[in-house]
Amino acid sequence: MPSLKDVARLAGVSTSTVSRAINGNIPVSEETLRRVEKAVRDINYKPNLVARGLRIKSTKLLGLVVPEIQHETFISFIRFTEEAAEAKGYNLIIGSTNSDPDREERFIENLIRRNIDGIIFSRVSDKSHVLKILDKTKIPVVIIDRTLEREDIPSVVMDNYASGKIAAEHLLSLGHEHFACITGPLDIAINRDRLAGFTETVHKAGAVLEDKCIYEGNFKFESGKKGIAYFLDTGAQFTALWAQNDYMAMGVLNYLSKHSIPVPEAVSVVGLDNIQQSWMMQPALTTIAQPFRDMCSHAVDIIIDHATNKEDKMGRIQIMLQPELIVRETTAEPPEKCITVN
Repeated sequence: MPSLKDVARLAGVSTSTVSRAINGNIPVSEETLRRVEKAVRDINYKPNLVARGLRIKSTKLLGLVVPEIQHETFISFIRFTEEAAEAKGYNLIIGSTNSDPDREERFIENLIRRNIDGIIFSRVSDKSHVLKILDKTKIPVVIIDRTLEREDIPSVVMDNYASGKIAAEHLLSLGHEHFACITGPLDIAINRDRLAGFTETVHKAGAVLEDKCIYEGNFKFESGKKGIAYFLDTGAQFTALWAQNDYMAMGVLNYLSKHSIPVPEAVSVVGLDNIQQSWMMQPALTTIAQPFRDMCSHAVDIIIDHATNKEDKMGRIQIMLQPELIVRETTAEPPEKCITVN
């Protein structure tokens, strides 16, 4: 593998001059810079970025930790975080915790050992061990998506209460009075916030959302199918359903289609996330869009601002972005009677 000495020998300069030219922290002449750049290209020299980071106190590396790497929600976080980081000259190390608190703890500790410039992460759940780690490191950390109730740790989140409120208001505006809801795991605070926004808005309007019409899912397609099957098997009465993510909403639509229950004629369905499949399916899903790109951009800005101004203290940066209703084909005025299985 080519070394710094090889570059220096080919360029006809000292190794210290090569180092100054590559790092850019001490200026060199234009002629010297051209010779060094040509030598680097000719022998395909790759600087040791980790060693360089230790010298200049910056690795130009950020860590992104998500609960699941194959879920489209988190694929969006990865794509937009990488986009924002690259625009600032940073690279991204990505890790999935598989929703395991112990794996989450190990991966974050590994990132810290690599001397990265900052960590952006979405917590596993309320069972996360991450507080223990954060209290032991000076590396900047930003919570994205799943909130942490500590003002000294910056967070960038969607207003999850508002998402439930928006879903309920849309369905109420169409004339619905009987509701059902399939939640995400309720040991994750955002899902409790979403449910609170939905239920409080429904009840304030004098409409009906019974306890037996609330089913705890797990964000998976299959739990949407299980949720709607549970409602129909127990005789729950509703004309509109909100699923707290698009995968579960698509599971609902799949089950209803197989049982010849038309959407939106017999029941209106709303999702959340606005993933790509939501508008590709038939009928296209009415949903609540998360501001993924803006969330990731804000998170990267906070991390880099702190990494480049280390005297500034983190904390008290709590950014809450608003969701957006996307009306498509799965919501309409209610039928005269609540749905039943044929």
